[in-house]
Amino acid sequence: MDDAALEKAAGLLARSRTAIALTGAGISVASGIPDFRSPGGLWDRYDPMAVATVTALDRAPRQVWEFLLDAISVIGPAKPNPAHDALARLEAAGRLSGIVTQNIDGLHQAAGSKNVVEFHGGMERYFCMGCGRAYAPQTALSLTRADIPWRCGACGGVVRPDIVFFGEAIPLDALDKSGQLALAADMIIVAGTSGEVAPANLLPREVKAKGGTVVEINLTESAITGLADVSIFAAAEIALPALAERALS
Repeated sequence: MDDAALEKAAGLLARSRTAIALTGAGISVASGIPDFRSPGGLWDRYDPMAVATVTALDRAPRQVWEFLLDAISVIGPAKPNPAHDALARLEAAGRLSGIVTQNIDGLHQAAGSKNVVEFHGGMERYFCMGCGRAYAPQTALSLTRADIPWRCGACGGVVRPDIVFFGEAIPLDALDKSGQLALAADMIIVAGTSGEVAPANLLPREVKAKGGTVVEINLTESAITGLADVSIFAAAEIALPALAERALS
C-alpha cells in the first residue's frame, strides 16, 4: 500500500466537512462473499438472465430459488470485516455522513453504520409477490431445496428477497437519498467497486463536478481511477482501517 497516497487521502478526509462513501462487492470479499462477477463467483455457475430477473421468477421460480439458496448460503453467515467497521467508526466520529452501497449483504448495518442507502436492496428482507406479505430473513436461512420455491403461507404466491433484479429500476427512495448525499458532499470515498455500473457510478462524478474530492480504494485501476484525486491500490479491509486511523488521530 502506497503510504504517500494513504497520507494524502487521510488529510483530505480530515479536512472534509461532509464525506460520503460508495461501496461495492470488493468491500465484502474479506467477509467470505466473492464478487458475483469474479472467477468462481455465482455468475460463473448461473446465467443471470435465467435466475435474476422478475420474468424468471414468474416463469421458473424453482430455478431462481436454486440460485437464491446458493446466494443465501454465502451471504447469510457473513460477518462485517475491518473495512465495514472502519466506515462505521468514521460515521460515529462525525467524519462520514452516509454510505451508498451496491451490495445486498447488509454488512454495513451489521457493523453499526446508520445512514446506509442500498442501491440494489437487501437480502435481509423478503416479501410475497402476490399479496406483499413480509417475511423474516431467518426463515430464508432455514430453507432447503425441498422447500423451494418459497411460497407465501397466506396466498401461495412466490416469496422473493427485496433486492433489485436485472431489469428492475433502482428504488426511487434510494435514488433520492443518494442524490441528497452527493449534493451535500465535498468528498467521496469509493471502495471496492469498478465504477462501471450506473447509476451508482455517477455519484463520484457529481461530487467531483461541484469541486469535491474523490478517493478510490481498489485492488487495481478502475473506471474511477482517472477521476480520483487519490487512488489507494489495496484491499479495502486493509486500506480503510488505516485511512480511518490516520484521519481520526
